Amino acid sequence: MSDILKDLYTTIEKRKTENEEGSYTAYLFEKGIDKILKKVAEEAGETIIAAKSLEAAFVIPGADPEQGKVAALREAFAGEVADLLYHLVVLESALGVSAEEVEAVLQERSGKTGNLKIQKQVNKNS
Repeated sequence: MSDILKDLYTTIEKRKTENEEGSYTAYLFEKGIDKILKKVAEEAGETIIAAKSLEAAFVIPGADPEQGKVAALREAFAGEVADLLYHLVVLESALGVSAEEVEAVLQERSGKTGNLKIQKQVNKNS
């Protein structure tokens, strides 16, 4: 992936300090962390719904992923992911967490293998 998320972070930081009238980003910062969190939750839910709709389209026999309804569902899902990422980056900025910090965590994790979490068995008899 390109540096699009770093560029987005830079743009969001600029909008936060300039407080440009009519800027949706400036509006989010003006409303505060609760508004930003609400938007993250909303976009996460919409992403889940779009993902389930896209998944359902693939169980249709003979569905072509590049045609008609499936293509529209793919586009809708990509749009929801973009909305969610945008709002997550706004949240990062609001909390003073830099793009570099998140990138460092992702970089560290990308080198790990066998990182499956082991489910703990709960003994219901004790």
